[in-house]
Amino acid sequence: MTSDATTKTRATNEQILCGDIDIHINYEGLWFHNGSPIGRTELVKLFSSILEIDLDGHYWLCTPAEKVRIKVDDVPFQAVELNTEGEGNNQNLIFRTNVDEYVIASKDNPIRIETNQNTGEPTPYVMIRDGLEARLTRSVFYHLINQGVERIVEESKVNNMTKEKVFGVWSMKQFFQIGKIPDEI
Repeated sequence: MTSDATTKTRATNEQILCGDIDIHINYEGLWFHNGSPIGRTELVKLFSSILEIDLDGHYWLCTPAEKVRIKVDDVPFQAVELNTEGEGNNQNLIFRTNVDEYVIASKDNPIRIETNQNTGEPTPYVMIRDGLEARLTRSVFYHLINQGVERIVEESKVNNMTKEKVFGVWSMKQFFQIGKIPDEI
């Protein structure tokens, strides 16, 4: 989750804070109301279009008149498809979410990898909009890995420059590191 200015919710004097509502987005990005799945895709898309996140990481459905908090297990969206245009550092990575939003990975919509401290398992995310992220499905992550390249990066450490081999992907002329490549044994 980022802490920049885009992660705030609209706060207007006209909005009535209505508290919590029993809407829940589970780890797989499925929406529930009162414990039952919301089966109408168009309703889920409508709700997702008014979804916001605040600086404390709380998720809200915000209309011009009302604001209600909902529960989200991880992130609200899943990246379910990846298309590529171009090659090398001219490559663009275009993600489609489970609510049919499209985003190109870029400086404003970065890819990040979170590693589970217990298992070492990577979990990839892409910023969709205004602090809202999508977790890449396993198949999309594998497709992303297939687009990856090795790169040498230099890092300054206390009066010393070190070089490190990393693995990552290019999109919109930005390099997104997926992981480090260990030195050969």
